[in-house]
Amino acid sequence: MISYAIQNDLDQIAEVAKSARLKMISEGLYQWPGEYPNRSNFESDLHQNALYVYKEDSKILGSISLLEDHEEAYREITWNKDRSLVIHRIIVDPSAQGKGIGLQLFLFAITFAKELGLESVKVDTHPQNYKMQGLIAKAGFEKVGYLSGINRLAYEIVL
Repeated sequence: MISYAIQNDLDQIAEVAKSARLKMISEGLYQWPGEYPNRSNFESDLHQNALYVYKEDSKILGSISLLEDHEEAYREITWNKDRSLVIHRIIVDPSAQGKGIGLQLFLFAITFAKELGLESVKVDTHPQNYKMQGLIAKAGFEKVGYLSGINRLAYEIVL
Protein backbone atom coordinates (compact mmCIF):
# COMPACT_ATOMS: atom_id res chain seq x y z
CA MET A 1 0.00 0.00 0.00
CA ILE A 2 1.27 3.47 -0.88
CA SER A 3 0.77 6.33 1.55
CA TYR A 4 2.33 9.55 2.77
CA ALA A 5 5.48 8.94 4.75
CA ILE A 6 5.60 10.04 8.38
CA GLN A 7 8.49 11.14 10.56
CA ASN A 8 8.80 7.66 12.10
CA ASP A 9 9.41 6.19 8.62
CA LEU A 10 12.60 8.15 7.94
CA ASP A 11 15.11 5.77 9.50
CA GLN A 12 13.62 2.78 7.70
CA ILE A 13 13.52 4.66 4.37
CA ALA A 14 17.18 5.62 4.82
CA GLU A 15 18.06 1.95 5.45
CA VAL A 16 16.19 0.84 2.32
CA ALA A 17 18.06 3.51 0.35
CA LYS A 18 21.39 2.36 1.75
CA SER A 19 20.62 -1.26 0.83
CA ALA A 20 19.59 -0.24 -2.69
CA ARG A 21 22.72 1.91 -3.11
CA LEU A 22 24.99 -0.92 -1.94
CA LYS A 23 23.28 -3.35 -4.33
CA MET A 24 23.79 -0.95 -7.23
CA ILE A 25 27.46 -0.58 -6.32
CA SER A 26 27.87 -4.37 -6.13
CA GLU A 27 26.50 -4.51 -9.68
CA GLY A 28 28.96 -1.86 -10.88
CA LEU A 29 26.43 0.98 -11.01
CA TYR A 30 27.58 4.19 -9.34
CA GLN A 31 24.42 6.25 -9.82
CA TRP A 32 24.36 7.62 -6.28
CA PRO A 33 27.66 8.99 -4.98
CA GLY A 34 28.73 8.81 -1.34
CA GLU A 35 25.88 8.53 1.12
CA TYR A 36 23.21 9.88 -1.22
CA PRO A 37 20.30 9.64 -0.77
CA ASN A 38 20.29 9.83 3.00
CA ARG A 39 17.95 10.57 5.86
CA SER A 40 18.27 14.35 5.46
CA ASN A 41 17.21 14.12 1.79
CA PHE A 42 14.13 12.18 2.80
CA GLU A 43 13.42 14.50 5.72
CA SER A 44 13.46 17.45 3.31
CA ASP A 45 11.02 15.63 1.03
CA LEU A 46 8.80 14.82 4.01
CA HIS A 47 8.66 18.49 5.05
CA GLN A 48 7.57 19.36 1.50
CA ASN A 49 4.76 16.76 1.71
CA ALA A 50 6.45 14.97 -1.18
CA LEU A 51 7.54 11.64 0.34
CA TYR A 52 5.53 8.46 -0.12
CA VAL A 53 6.18 4.90 0.98
CA TYR A 54 5.12 1.47 -0.17
CA LYS A 55 4.45 -0.71 2.88
CA GLU A 56 3.52 -4.32 3.43
CA ASP A 57 2.74 -5.36 7.01
CA SER A 58 4.24 -2.09 8.32
CA LYS A 59 7.55 -2.83 6.55
CA ILE A 60 8.70 -0.21 4.07
CA LEU A 61 9.63 -1.88 0.79
CA GLY A 62 9.87 1.24 -1.35
CA SER A 63 9.68 5.00 -1.45
CA ILE A 64 9.25 7.79 -3.95
CA SER A 65 9.56 11.56 -3.76
CA LEU A 66 7.16 13.57 -5.93
CA LEU A 67 8.03 17.23 -6.35
CA GLU A 68 6.73 19.96 -8.59
CA ASP A 69 10.12 21.67 -8.73
CA HIS A 70 12.38 21.59 -11.73
CA GLU A 71 15.99 21.48 -10.77
CA GLU A 72 18.43 23.61 -12.74
CA ALA A 73 19.79 20.57 -14.60
CA TYR A 74 16.38 19.99 -16.19
CA ARG A 75 16.56 23.32 -18.03
CA GLU A 76 19.17 22.18 -20.54
CA ILE A 77 16.67 20.21 -22.66
CA THR A 78 13.26 20.91 -24.15
CA TRP A 79 10.50 18.99 -22.44
CA ASN A 80 7.04 18.33 -23.87
CA LYS A 81 5.20 20.06 -21.02
CA ASP A 82 5.99 22.59 -18.29
CA ARG A 83 3.45 21.89 -15.55
CA SER A 84 4.85 18.62 -14.32
CA LEU A 85 5.46 16.37 -11.38
CA VAL A 86 9.07 15.25 -11.04
CA ILE A 87 9.99 11.86 -9.60
CA HIS A 88 13.05 11.82 -7.37
CA ARG A 89 14.67 9.08 -5.29
CA ILE A 90 12.45 6.15 -6.29
CA ILE A 91 13.74 3.18 -4.32
CA VAL A 92 12.71 -0.44 -3.85
CA ASP A 93 14.26 -2.66 -1.19
CA PRO A 94 16.59 -5.13 -2.95
CA SER A 95 14.81 -8.02 -1.21
CA ALA A 96 11.53 -6.96 -2.85
CA GLN A 97 12.77 -6.02 -6.33
CA GLY A 98 11.13 -7.79 -9.25
CA LYS A 99 7.72 -7.92 -7.55
CA GLY A 100 6.15 -4.94 -9.32
CA ILE A 101 6.59 -2.42 -6.51
CA GLY A 102 8.57 0.00 -8.66
CA LEU A 103 5.87 -0.05 -11.34
CA GLN A 104 3.20 0.56 -8.69
CA LEU A 105 5.16 3.59 -7.48
CA PHE A 106 5.39 4.96 -11.03
CA LEU A 107 1.67 4.42 -11.64
CA PHE A 108 0.92 6.12 -8.32
CA ALA A 109 2.95 9.16 -9.45
CA ILE A 110 1.05 9.30 -12.75
CA THR A 111 -2.34 9.09 -11.03
CA PHE A 112 -1.28 11.70 -8.46
CA ALA A 113 -0.14 14.11 -11.19
CA LYS A 114 -3.46 13.70 -13.00
CA GLU A 115 -5.33 14.45 -9.76
CA LEU A 116 -3.29 17.64 -9.40
CA GLY A 117 -4.22 18.66 -12.95
CA LEU A 118 -0.61 18.58 -14.14
CA GLU A 119 0.43 17.96 -17.75
CA SER A 120 3.18 15.39 -17.37
CA VAL A 121 5.48 13.41 -15.09
CA LYS A 122 9.26 13.58 -15.48
CA VAL A 123 12.06 11.36 -14.23
CA ASP A 124 15.74 10.84 -14.90
CA THR A 125 18.16 7.97 -14.42
CA HIS A 126 21.80 7.09 -14.93
CA PRO A 127 22.69 5.97 -18.49
CA GLN A 128 23.93 2.61 -17.11
CA ASN A 129 20.87 1.93 -14.95
CA TYR A 130 19.29 -0.44 -17.44
CA LYS A 131 16.85 -1.92 -14.92
CA MET A 132 15.40 1.52 -14.18
CA GLN A 133 15.30 2.39 -17.87
CA GLY A 134 13.24 -0.75 -18.48
CA LEU A 135 10.89 0.10 -15.63
CA ILE A 136 10.50 3.67 -16.88
CA ALA A 137 9.60 2.40 -20.36
CA LYS A 138 7.19 -0.17 -18.89
CA ALA A 139 5.40 2.68 -17.06
CA GLY A 140 4.87 4.42 -20.41
CA PHE A 141 7.52 7.14 -20.28
CA GLU A 142 9.40 8.24 -23.38
CA LYS A 143 13.00 9.39 -23.55
CA VAL A 144 13.23 13.15 -24.02
CA GLY A 145 16.97 13.72 -23.96
CA TYR A 146 20.24 13.65 -22.09
CA LEU A 147 21.05 15.89 -19.11
CA SER A 148 24.78 16.38 -19.52
CA GLY A 149 25.12 18.48 -16.38
CA ILE A 150 24.13 15.51 -14.20
CA ASN A 151 24.85 12.61 -16.59
CA ARG A 152 21.27 11.38 -16.69
CA LEU A 153 18.78 10.24 -19.29
CA ALA A 154 15.55 12.26 -19.12
CA TYR A 155 12.08 10.75 -19.53
CA GLU A 156 8.56 12.17 -19.56
CA ILE A 157 5.02 10.88 -19.83
CA VAL A 158 2.42 13.33 -21.10
CA LEU A 159 -0.89 12.92 -19.29
